[in-house]
Amino acid sequence: MSILRTPSSPRSARFHLTVTAPVVTAAALIAGAVGALGTGAAAPAAARPAAIARAAGHPSATAGPVAAHLLPAAVTRPAQLAAAEVGSTSAVSASALTATAKKAKLTPRQIARRLMPRFHWSVKKQFRFLNYLWSRESSWNKHAENPYTGAYGIPQAVPGAKMSTAGAHWQTSARTQILWGLKYIKSRYGSPHAAWDHELATGWY
Repeated sequence: MSILRTPSSPRSARFHLTVTAPVVTAAALIAGAVGALGTGAAAPAAARPAAIARAAGHPSATAGPVAAHLLPAAVTRPAQLAAAEVGSTSAVSASALTATAKKAKLTPRQIARRLMPRFHWSVKKQFRFLNYLWSRESSWNKHAENPYTGAYGIPQAVPGAKMSTAGAHWQTSARTQILWGLKYIKSRYGSPHAAWDHELATGWY
């Protein structure tokens, strides 16, 4: 150590500065650790490995919960897939409900109830007579056919082809047949009640 302290030599002075700086730092760290052990207190944050690592920017040093965007893709991907599956399931369920609602068909009687207000008839007062009439004529069967007269469909139009004036597919569409039949009743009798009265009196309308 006497050589390090000799001020006469420039090289020795540089060697002294170079060697003594790490020695002093190491001594300070050792002294701090010994003091902490002696008093039973926790080591200062600066002397803790994690704190030192953070100060040095070590990648393994973390504090608190890790942000999601810093996690590996293998960790975050399951959660993302689960969320996507939930969203796709909801979309499929909504689509299935919509498709089911569209496929639900109204019965011929329900169609007639909805169309009657167009002719300014009270459903409550007139539908029961219409129901009597067409239950007797065709049982509300859109394919009902009389082989003797050629009457066809729910209103038993003669011939059945005249119902084409109410729309296409008159042979298979209950709505087209009912619409034509209501127009016929309106123009000839004025109301289902009057048409039913004629049916009772003559056997036809």
